Amino acid sequence: MDADINFYFDPVCPFAWMTSKWVRQVQKRRDYTVDWRFISLRLINANVDYDAHFPPEYEAGHTAGLRLLRVAARARAEHGREAVAPLYAAFGTHIFDTAPDDHRTEGEVRELRGTRKFVEPILAEAGLPLELAEALDDESWDIEIQQETDEALSLTGKDVGTPIIHFEPPAGVAFFGPVISRLPHEDSAVELWDHVVALARFPGFAELKRSLREQPQLAAFGIDVDAVGKQEDWHGGSRRQKK
Repeated sequence: MDADINFYFDPVCPFAWMTSKWVRQVQKRRDYTVDWRFISLRLINANVDYDAHFPPEYEAGHTAGLRLLRVAARARAEHGREAVAPLYAAFGTHIFDTAPDDHRTEGEVRELRGTRKFVEPILAEAGLPLELAEALDDESWDIEIQQETDEALSLTGKDVGTPIIHFEPPAGVAFFGPVISRLPHEDSAVELWDHVVALARFPGFAELKRSLREQPQLAAFGIDVDAVGKQEDWHGGSRRQKK
C-alpha cells in the first residue's frame, strides 16, 4: 500500500493515541492516506528489567499492547489494511476516551485490555469477526510485529518511543512523535503539521525535546479538555523509575 503517511502505533500508548487523533484531523483537511502500522513497546523493552526501570503497572500494560497488536495483525491479514484504522480507533476510544474505572486498580485495568472480555465488544464495534480475538494468545504474530517494530526504529534510531511517523514514504522524512498532550483546534491542526514536517525535513535536524510533559487530556486520566494536566518529568519516552 502506497500511503502518504505510515503511522506506527502501540495501542496502549496514550501519547500515540493523542498524536493519532491529530493526524486524523490533518488527514481530513489534506485528504492524506494513512497506513496504520505496528510498533510494540513490549518488544522494544524485551530485555529490560521492568521491576527495576518502570512503575509496577507498565509490564502488564505493554504486554496487553502486544496482545492487541496480534489481533490487529490478524485483522489486517484476513480483512485488509483498511481494517486497522477503525480497529485502532475503537481500541483508543475504549482505552483512553472512557472515564477511569474506579472499581479496579491500574494494574487490573491494564491486564484487562489484553483479554477477550475487552476485545470482543471492540471487534463487534469495528465490524470485525469475534474470532479474531483468538490471536491474543497466538505468538506467531509476534514475528510480523517485531519486523514492523524494527522497520519503524530503522527510520528514526532506537532511542525513541511511540508513535513514529513516516511522511511520504519511502523517501520522505520520518520522526518520533510529536509528543502532544492536547489536541489542537481544527483550524490549527494543519499549521502544526506543516511546522513539524518542515523541521523534520531540514537535513541537519536531530532533536527538539523537553522531558516535562503534562498528562494527556484524555478521559482515562480524568482530565477534561482544555484543563491543564499534571506536569511529569519523563525519561527515555516513559516514566522510568531510574536511568
